[in-house]
Amino acid sequence: MVLEDASPRLLLPVGLLALLPVAWYGLGSSLAAGVVSAINVVIILSCLYVAFGPVSGNHDHDTAGSPS
Repeated sequence: MVLEDASPRLLLPVGLLALLPVAWYGLGSSLAAGVVSAINVVIILSCLYVAFGPVSGNHDHDTAGSPS
C-alpha cells in the first residue's frame, strides 16, 4: 500500500499513537501540562482528519460557465 492512497480513517489510529509520548510527558511533569498537550494532539488530529477527508458536493471544473 502506498501512503498517498491511505484513507484518513486508516491513518487516524497511527496519529493517535502520538498520545503515547504525551502520556509519558504528562507523567513526568505536571498533570495539567500533560492534559493540555493531549488536548492539543487531539485538536491537531481532528483538523487533519477533516482537512484530508472526502469533499462533498459537485466540484466540476468545467470552464463552459466561466467568464473569459
